[in-house]
Amino acid sequence: MRPRLWLGLGVATTLVAGIAVVALGDRETTVPPEVTASPALAAFDSCPAALEGFRSAARNKTYWFGEQAVPDRGSGDARAAAPEAQEHSGTNNHEAGVQEGDLVKTDGRRVVTLSGSRLRVVDVASKTVTATVDLPGGSAAGELLLAGDRALILGAPGEAVMRPPNARWDRPAGTEIVLVDLTGSGRVIGTLEVDGAYVAGRQTGNLARVVVRSTPQVPARTPDTAPIEDWLPRYRLDTGGRVSEGSLVDCTRISHPDGYTASSMLTVLTFDLLGEIGRGDPVSIVADGNDVYATETSLYVAEQSASRVDRGNSFGDTGIHQFDISQPGPPKHVASGRVDGLLLNQYAMSEHAGHLRVATTLSGERGDSESAVTVLARRDNRLDTVGRVDGLGRGERIHGVRFVGPVGYVVTFRQTDPLYTVDLSDPARPRATGELKITGYSAYLHDVGNNRLIGVGQEADTSGRRLGTQVSLFDVADPAAPRRLAQHHVPDSGTEVESDPHAFLFWPKDNLVVVPLSSTSATETTGGAMVLRLGDGGFTELGVVRHDSAEVRRSLVIGSELWTVSEAGAMVSALSGLTRQAWIPLR
Repeated sequence: MRPRLWLGLGVATTLVAGIAVVALGDRETTVPPEVTASPALAAFDSCPAALEGFRSAARNKTYWFGEQAVPDRGSGDARAAAPEAQEHSGTNNHEAGVQEGDLVKTDGRRVVTLSGSRLRVVDVASKTVTATVDLPGGSAAGELLLAGDRALILGAPGEAVMRPPNARWDRPAGTEIVLVDLTGSGRVIGTLEVDGAYVAGRQTGNLARVVVRSTPQVPARTPDTAPIEDWLPRYRLDTGGRVSEGSLVDCTRISHPDGYTASSMLTVLTFDLLGEIGRGDPVSIVADGNDVYATETSLYVAEQSASRVDRGNSFGDTGIHQFDISQPGPPKHVASGRVDGLLLNQYAMSEHAGHLRVATTLSGERGDSESAVTVLARRDNRLDTVGRVDGLGRGERIHGVRFVGPVGYVVTFRQTDPLYTVDLSDPARPRATGELKITGYSAYLHDVGNNRLIGVGQEADTSGRRLGTQVSLFDVADPAAPRRLAQHHVPDSGTEVESDPHAFLFWPKDNLVVVPLSSTSATETTGGAMVLRLGDGGFTELGVVRHDSAEVRRSLVIGSELWTVSEAGAMVSALSGLTRQAWIPLR
């Protein structure tokens, strides 16, 4: 097989000198000039223009496949519940009103789960599986979204997506999107396969936005011989046996930055879950993408360039692209910008009062590091920096971050866990106001109201050695003096919450906190879903719900019951006392 060409994003920017620095203790707030450099985008006016642009980018920037790619990372439902639905929790989403794809969804009447290449529907009242749907082609289903009697499945197909006619090399594996009718025994309505890696899915109302990242696969030594079809992602649509395929996006619907030097493509697809699947009305830009954050009106996609061979900034940087999703139909790209440093995950981004706040870690060539919070504002088609605070956690990296209104909370870690509070009430002059140093760290922070945060992460000794899962309660009423009120430590354990916040459940009605655990010790069993009750001064452990042959992945509250879901099945326990009510096999 011929070597493949990997084409990463490179956006030309101009640095602006003359940044004023205002000292705030041992922190610094940087106040930039009125205009900072951000990439402007323009659409190709024809396919020949697009082809020449891609070929020119390939001549200027060529990576051998597999060397410098940024790694994939893999965060109440859309329609009002039917009258018979019980009060229930939902996916632990980043923003209210924006649903995120996950392994399990409920509308209070049924629980919909994904495992391997099968979707199952469980009736809450009878506690029986009412539908099992085998996904086409043995798809490795990743996440699902739910609206009414429809589910949208998002994942990777079992084998590579289609190749263009007379292709001389293999196409990369792609993304499969399956629309399923959940009524009766369930059925597949249609399947769309597209080239490129699945990045994330977000849903507002009945509309789902699906982000896919693709890289062209062309002859590495002779990219000038590749026709336009080989540079564009392709699709294959199957709706009840009616099949169509071709280039996913028209050349004139692709936008590119000024001075771009690469051909990676970021495509946003739109689906009405209560309609037909279609091609997703694609909108594409010449860019990369790893982290997705959305509000009800904006979708942000961030791409990180630390792995670029020719990166000019020793700290690395992150490009951010904003799409307007306030109206039905395809999103509209409205602005792009860049910040120094790299994101931890989507929680490092937050929109508030017309500004986007971004927390990043900056790593130097000698391994030194520090973190910063940058505030961006949209000006025309740019996301420009209006303020920044530097110097957080020198010699450490961000392990957790959360923004709540005009305040940011940043956790850095190396040997101890500083929790920083950042005042963002004046976007032009953000400042670090408080710092709490404790052992261990919190990888996920959750606002529980009344100026309190729950942190989930790892306890550690003074040398930084991890000792097991800890759940902490922080009092942040005084931004200058945050303090930890309580800690619940489970030695020799880990939790999926650290890498995927969807695994966390907080049920405010009963002040219940549910955290899945897995054992890290060969002599003790600490797996299951740990259930805590949050009180004024700390936590009370109510018990651990265990599954015999699998680790608990997700937890839901439906009515007076706690549902815990694993690869093996779903266990139903009474909220009062955690007594077992039912076991529903899912294998």
